[in-house]
Amino acid sequence: MEKTLFWAKKLIPRSVFALFQPTYHYILALLGAIIYRFPARKLQVIAVTGTKGKSSVVEMINAIFEEAGIKTSVLGTIRFKIGNESKPNLYKMTVPGRFFTQHFLRRAVNAGCEFAIIEMTSEGARQFRHKFIDFDALIFTNLQKEHLESHGSYEKYREAKLSIAKSLGKSKKNPRFMIANSDDKESVLFFEAAKEAKSIPFSLKTAGPFQTSDSGCEFQFDGQKMISPLLGKFNIYNLLAAATTAKAFGINTEKIKTAISKLKEIPGRAQIIGGRGFDVVVDYAHTPDSLRAIYEAFKPQKTPAKEESGSDKNLVCVLGNTGGGRDTWKRPEMAKIADMYCDQIILTNEDPYDEDPVKIIEEMSAAIPSQKLTVLIDRRSAIEEAIIQASKKLNSVVLLTGKGTDPFIMTAKGGRIEWSDAQEVRDVIKKFHLNK
Repeated sequence: MEKTLFWAKKLIPRSVFALFQPTYHYILALLGAIIYRFPARKLQVIAVTGTKGKSSVVEMINAIFEEAGIKTSVLGTIRFKIGNESKPNLYKMTVPGRFFTQHFLRRAVNAGCEFAIIEMTSEGARQFRHKFIDFDALIFTNLQKEHLESHGSYEKYREAKLSIAKSLGKSKKNPRFMIANSDDKESVLFFEAAKEAKSIPFSLKTAGPFQTSDSGCEFQFDGQKMISPLLGKFNIYNLLAAATTAKAFGINTEKIKTAISKLKEIPGRAQIIGGRGFDVVVDYAHTPDSLRAIYEAFKPQKTPAKEESGSDKNLVCVLGNTGGGRDTWKRPEMAKIADMYCDQIILTNEDPYDEDPVKIIEEMSAAIPSQKLTVLIDRRSAIEEAIIQASKKLNSVVLLTGKGTDPFIMTAKGGRIEWSDAQEVRDVIKKFHLNK
C-alpha cells in the first residue's frame, strides 16, 4: 500500500501534491495504524523530542528500565531494538514511514515488551508520523534554531515539535506525563500544549552541587548523588531527563543510580575511542550550541574571572560542512566556535547533497585563522590527518563531529556512500599501530 502511494506521489505534479500533502500523510498514518491494529494501545509509549539530546535520552531511559527488569523496545536515530534484539538504524532518518513505526510497535507488542521508547523529530511530526500513537509520556529536552530551511521559520519548527505535545494531551492513556527541561524558555509552551497531562519539570538548578571532569559527571537527583562515566554538562541534562522519566513511572532511585553508573557509552554521542596517548571523540554535534557543548566538555574556556580555568589539552577538531542545502546560517558560527576552543581545525566533507562541498568549506574557512586550518575534502583523509597530528602531542583529543552513527555520506542526486566515523577511526589507529 505504501509503495502504491509513493508512486502516486511521484506522478502527481509537485504543486498539486504540496496542496494535498497534509491529507496524504494523515491518510498514510491512519492506514498504518489500522493495518497493525493500533499497537500503541497495548504498550506504554514514551516519546522524546527536542533539538539536542534526543538519542542520548532514549538510550538512558532504556538503560534504566532494563536495569529495573522491564522489557523494552527502542526506535530512534541510533538503532531499532525489541527486547534483546537490536539493529542499527540505516535509514538516514530518525522515524521511518508510518507503516514502519506501526509495524515496529506491533512487533514490540507481540514480543511482550512493556514499553516503547521513541525518538520524535519535527520532520516526522510535520508528516504526521506521531499520529495514532497514544503516548504515555513526552520528554522535551531543549529547542534551538535548526531545520529552518525545511520548516520555513523557527516558529514553524517549534510548532511541529509542539504538535507532539498536543498529541500527548489528546492521548487516551492515563496517567500521562509531560516532562520538560524547565531551564529552556520554550518548556512553558510544551506544558501548556499538553495541559491534560501531568507536568513534571527538571532543571540543573535542582541537580547541584554538580561537577564534570575527564572521568565523567556527578549530580544530585532525588536526594542522592548520581555518578556517571558520561562526559559533559549536556549529559547531566540528558541524565536528569531520563531519571525524571523513570521516577514518574515508579522506578526506585537506587535502580536509577545503578543504571546511570553502568551506562558507559552511547554510540556516536561523545563516544570515546582510545589511541596511544590520545583519544578520539565521535559525536553527532551539528548545531552551534551542541558543538560548543562538546568542545567545552574537553577544553573549558578561560574567563577573566578565573584565568587558571581552561585545559592544557591539545584539541584537534574535524569539522564537517553541516549538510548541503540546509541551515546555511550556522556555517560561519560553527567555524568561529571551533576557533575559540580548538588548537587545530580540519575542515572536511560531511553530507553535501547537491551542493558543492568546496563552496561550503570556503564559507566556513573564512572564519578560521589560516595557521590553525587544514582543508581535506576527503573525510577519510581528514580523520587520518587528525589522528596523526594528535599522536604527535601528548594530551591530545580529536573531536570528530557531525555524523555520530550516521551510516552514509549523502552526495549529489540522491547518491550515498556507506560510512562509519567510528570504524574509520579504528581503521586508522590500527593502520598506524596507534592502539593503546
